[in-house]
Amino acid sequence: MYRTLMNAKIHRARVTESNLNYVGSITIDEDILDAVGMAANEKVQIVNNNNGARFETYIIPGKRGGKDFCLNGAAARLVQEGDVIIVISYAMMAEEKVKDHQPKVAVMNEYNEIIEMLGTEPAATVML
Repeated sequence: MYRTLMNAKIHRARVTESNLNYVGSITIDEDILDAVGMAANEKVQIVNNNNGARFETYIIPGKRGGKDFCLNGAAARLVQEGDVIIVISYAMMAEEKVKDHQPKVAVMNEYNEIIEMLGTEPAATVML
């Protein structure tokens, strides 16, 4: 049996641009992608903390150090510049790997800088 688990998460990033006329996807600073182990063209789920929207798209690497989180194409209708989002990637793994799996979670500040890296999320913790 295989299970689908959270593999990486970017928690509380700020949308820097919303571009309806782009082909479609989310552009993310490549330094941030490296920190959490996400890859170009990887399918991700986006959760918008401002309006509750949840949707899927794929990643386009952005300029290193740019701190960009740009929602492109149809997804641009679900966010506005300045919205706080969560970006989650998942991985399928064999049952015997589940117990030892450690996701990478980057907690962001209001400037899209990583302020903390977690190996998991503590239960019942509020992160502002």
